[in-house]
Amino acid sequence: MKSSNFRGTYQILNTVVPYILLWFLAVKAVDISLWLLLPIMVLMTLFSGRCFSLMHDCGHYSLFRSKKANRIVGFLLGVMNAIPQYPWSRGHVYHHKTNGDWEKYRGPSALITTEEFAKLTPWGQRGYAFLRHPLMLFPGGFFYLAIKPRLALIAGIYDFIGHLFTCWQKDPTMSLSQIIASHKSRNWYTAAEFWDLLFNNICVVGSWILFSYLLGAGFFWSIYSITLTFSAAIFIYVFFVQHNFEGSYAHKTEGWDYLRGAIEGSSFLDLPIILRWFSANIGYHHIHHLSERIPNYHLEACYEANRHLLTQSKTLHIGDMLGCSKFILWNPAANTLVSIDSFRQDAQFKSSLSDNRVNV
Repeated sequence: MKSSNFRGTYQILNTVVPYILLWFLAVKAVDISLWLLLPIMVLMTLFSGRCFSLMHDCGHYSLFRSKKANRIVGFLLGVMNAIPQYPWSRGHVYHHKTNGDWEKYRGPSALITTEEFAKLTPWGQRGYAFLRHPLMLFPGGFFYLAIKPRLALIAGIYDFIGHLFTCWQKDPTMSLSQIIASHKSRNWYTAAEFWDLLFNNICVVGSWILFSYLLGAGFFWSIYSITLTFSAAIFIYVFFVQHNFEGSYAHKTEGWDYLRGAIEGSSFLDLPIILRWFSANIGYHHIHHLSERIPNYHLEACYEANRHLLTQSKTLHIGDMLGCSKFILWNPAANTLVSIDSFRQDAQFKSSLSDNRVNV
């Protein structure tokens, strides 16, 4: 669990510097051949994903020893990925505290129970499945990073203005500080989250305007939107498969166990060494959930020293990832995740048994 400022700084430099250089290469490559842009954009996507993984470590205060250093660097990495780091990290901490308790946390895809799914209309069921199809990660990923934080700020300010006028109508002598203290926003939970959201939006939108002016809006947005979209799709899906897989620990609140949630509700995603580097070892997800204060650069060593204690953990490989996308329903009666097809087959089987009993 001991963080190293040297290793944290080295990881930031070997990630951010190449990412910036790739932008310069993209500017030069477009004048030579559009085909040269393809490998550059692939690398930009991978480095963008690594930036997000390091931001994730900062949110757990594990990349550096200093809490302040983690906050500052995390904020800057959040700007690079267009997402407010502090509000995201606070929400992510809740996921860690409740991992495997599917009554409290339903994952990034907001899954529903088998009973809730059964109550949907046929069109509702199709819509539910469609929105959780792997291809929806691409528009969903861009929305998650580029659009949602802007909408959250706009919606939050609009909500506060409404609250302001409501308070003044009730009590014209009420001070602004009293109004602010009485306001409970649906878009952020604390004042610190608001300021992080506000400054992130200022920096992100400001950088969009600046680089559109310097590089040309068409060129900048073509490169930026594509790499950001693919990067978001990749890291959201990696997160998804590390909790949504066959046999994942998906318990009700009653009887839920934190350790089982970490070991059996988080997978070990065994990636090739180059992808382990770009993902900052996030594949060792069961170790990470056992203790989020372990820096990414110690996760592999921790795993190797304790792998004999992790026999109940699910090991996944790249070839297994697509198959995980079907586990989008939670069966609270069985404390497990199931696919829509298996749920329908089970429901049909139960229905046929019931019909047979009636006939008998």
